[in-house]
Amino acid sequence: METLIATSNKPTTFEEFLVWEPNDGLKYEWNDGELIQFTGMNKNQVFIYQVLNKLFNQKEMWKVGTLVAEYDTMLSGIQMRRPDIAYLTDEQIALTKRGEDVIPEFVIEIISGSDNFYKVEEKITEYFKAGVKVVWNIIPDEQMVQVYTSRRNVKICLENDLCSAAPVLPDFEISVDTLFA
Repeated sequence: METLIATSNKPTTFEEFLVWEPNDGLKYEWNDGELIQFTGMNKNQVFIYQVLNKLFNQKEMWKVGTLVAEYDTMLSGIQMRRPDIAYLTDEQIALTKRGEDVIPEFVIEIISGSDNFYKVEEKITEYFKAGVKVVWNIIPDEQMVQVYTSRRNVKICLENDLCSAAPVLPDFEISVDTLFA
C-alpha cells in the first residue's frame, strides 16, 4: 500500500531524499517530486515471496542471480522505486557493490486491495521506460497474475495458467494455483 506524504519534516528534493534517513519505521519511494510512503510486505506477501524463492532455488537460478525484496531501484534521475521483488544477476550485484545503480530486468509487484489502479499502471510504465523487460503484478485477492513483457503485451494468468519470466528467466515459471496453494 502506498500513500502520498506532505509534511515539513520530509525531503522536498530528490537530493534530500537520497540522503534522508527516516526514523519512523516506514519505507518510501520518490517519484518526480512526490514522496510515497508504503508499508513493507504483509504476511500474505511474504508467503508469496517464499513460494517464489523456493522455486528460484529449486531451479538453481541462485547460480546466476538472486531475488531481492524491496530493492531500491533508481529508474531515472528523479525516480526511486522499490518493487516488492526484483531479480538481479550476479553481474548486477557486483556493480551495486561498487556503488552503481542497476535496473532489474524482472520485477514483481504484489498488489493489495488498497493499491490505486492508476498508480500501479504508472509504475508499469516507469519500469518499462527504465529498461525492465518483465513485470508480474500478482493480485492475491483475485488469485491472478498479470505478466507484462511490454506495456502492450500482457498475459492474464488464472488457475492452472503458467506465469513465465521469459525472456529474462525462461525456466522460471509457476502456475497461479501453485503460487496461491
